Amino acid sequence: MNSYKFFLVFLLIFFNFELVSFQLDKGTPESVGMSSKKLQSINDIFEDAILKKKFPGAVIAISRKGKLIYFESFGWQNYSKKIPMKKDSIFRIYSMTKPIVSIATMILHERGKLFLSEPIYKYLPEFKEMKVLKRNNKGIESLYPIKRPITVHDLLRHTSGLTYGVFGNSPAKRKLKDSDIGVLNNINISLEEYVKKLSTFPLAYQPGTNWEYGRSVEVLGRIIEKVSKLQLDEFLLRNIFLPLKMRDTGFFVEEKDWGRIAEPFKDTGEPELIKIKHSPVFLTGGHGLVSTVGDYMNFCLMLLNDGFLTNNSFIGKKTVEYMTSNHLGDNINRKGPYYLPGEGYGFGLGFAVREANGISPWPGTKGEYFWAGYAGTYFWVDPKESLVVISMTQSVNNRMEYRKLLRNLVYQSILK
Repeated sequence: MNSYKFFLVFLLIFFNFELVSFQLDKGTPESVGMSSKKLQSINDIFEDAILKKKFPGAVIAISRKGKLIYFESFGWQNYSKKIPMKKDSIFRIYSMTKPIVSIATMILHERGKLFLSEPIYKYLPEFKEMKVLKRNNKGIESLYPIKRPITVHDLLRHTSGLTYGVFGNSPAKRKLKDSDIGVLNNINISLEEYVKKLSTFPLAYQPGTNWEYGRSVEVLGRIIEKVSKLQLDEFLLRNIFLPLKMRDTGFFVEEKDWGRIAEPFKDTGEPELIKIKHSPVFLTGGHGLVSTVGDYMNFCLMLLNDGFLTNNSFIGKKTVEYMTSNHLGDNINRKGPYYLPGEGYGFGLGFAVREANGISPWPGTKGEYFWAGYAGTYFWVDPKESLVVISMTQSVNNRMEYRKLLRNLVYQSILK
């Protein structure tokens, strides 16, 4: 038995933990100022999407003012095997892993184990002498030394200059994309090895100058390991998953639960997704977790409740406020088509954060925050409305359309 499993068994025996998902009190939509009739539109539109084969199935949960007022599953968990979607179906959540790892980082910050202003080379010396790969005004690609080191803060807010090999074709992106670590799915080296390799690639921008979605959270995961002296999976288990009763969240699905894995359509042009049936070598904090709607609801309720849930304080109220505030000042460029938070949103420490009630082309409230996953998962937390919404599907190709639709359907259902 490996150390991860041994520790889990030890906690279950010693503390008599009951690994069941935290249950919100159920309520009617009307009891919290929402319309049952208008929420029915969610059923109608998502069932129609399934009939049109936009995605095989979905699970959606909505809580408001401390009540679970909507929790539905639709369609197929596995269309080819004709297995219906269930409320506890397990999904690949991809980049919805990032907010969890961001919270893990801030747990260590609160304990005084690291500071956001620190250069990351304090923990990972290989990042000390980084270069930026840019084209000059003559179109010639050249390497330039960094003007200041990457900080922990940069990793959390995606201003490190680290990039993905997708979203555009800059010289740094292309160099990473063409490498043996450029593909997102199914990397088979350790996190330590991966981060060391990543440090040999140039940055897309000078640290602290541009919002650039990239491999920052993989590096955060490795810093968590160095500081805590625990593997990333074990740190998350001890500090987040067990106490929050997120019993189905982790880096793989155990064999006894393989029958609960939600799968995309086959042969419809959907990209291949990460393999999740065995413990991976690469523990990626950027996109590696699986979860359920119920588990992720616990995580979001903890955030909504200022870091407190299930009689535990996970993180301080002011830390939650700090993380869910905009951290992109006027000195940081966020223009262009690849600014994923979207118009009207800044970015905090792991979340897109709405800056005003207007501006954005979709409804929301100033101060609400969200993030999403590549394969069709999505959540947002609206503190002013005391609202949490979580949607999980497994479709890369149709994820954006139904995120926008869900927002419209939820907000038009609020009566008071």
